[in-house]
Amino acid sequence: MAQVVEEWYKQMPVITRSYLTAAVLTTVGCSLEIISPYNLYLNPRLIINQFQIWRLITNFLYFRKMDLDFLFHMFFLARYCKLLEENSFRGRTADFFYMLLFGGTVLTSIVLVGGMIPYVSESFAKIIFLSNSLTFMMVYVWSKRNPFIHMSFLGLFTFTAAYLPWVLLGFSVLVGASAWADLLGMVAGHAYYFLEDVYPRMSGRRPLKTPSFIKSLFASEPVVVARAADVGFAGPPVDEIRR
Repeated sequence: MAQVVEEWYKQMPVITRSYLTAAVLTTVGCSLEIISPYNLYLNPRLIINQFQIWRLITNFLYFRKMDLDFLFHMFFLARYCKLLEENSFRGRTADFFYMLLFGGTVLTSIVLVGGMIPYVSESFAKIIFLSNSLTFMMVYVWSKRNPFIHMSFLGLFTFTAAYLPWVLLGFSVLVGASAWADLLGMVAGHAYYFLEDVYPRMSGRRPLKTPSFIKSLFASEPVVVARAADVGFAGPPVDEIRR
């Protein structure tokens, strides 16, 4: 059993493996009181006044207490992050990293701006960890790029992947969890999907082109070209624009 888990872990692509490892270690460390969540959460005042820049990253690594919700999000992270990196972003690790960077920036900006708007500022002030939202963003992007895949929810009913985010959102509401995290993830995911997949087809321009300095971080990565039969995401026009 241990060998199977080890092989499964080693076969994960680099970004998925790194994020999953950091998330599990951070959450377990907090559960064992080795790390304090108070040193991880998103706090604009501490970031600006005390230069605690790490909070911009660590708030995406902590998934609260280790319960059923934690297991669900680890499953989403391991599955959909892996599927995206191995298929939509096959041979384009830098682009995948840039997608996560874009998502994290959008989510952080929404929370910071929302915290300054009257009547809703209290709701946004309660959002101090964005790990669930970033995970949900990846689920949303995957569902948009694979809309016709048939899925089953706990064996109760079947649906196509295009409705996966809404099914999971409904499940969160059903179990009494806050829907804010999922909704923010959907907003960030749709922003990325529109700018990366829809807008280039409309205008011929690609606004989310990965900066060269990020590509240089993954310059030694071997490029693997997926066969046409394995590609189930963006259409040919987008691929032509990328080339």
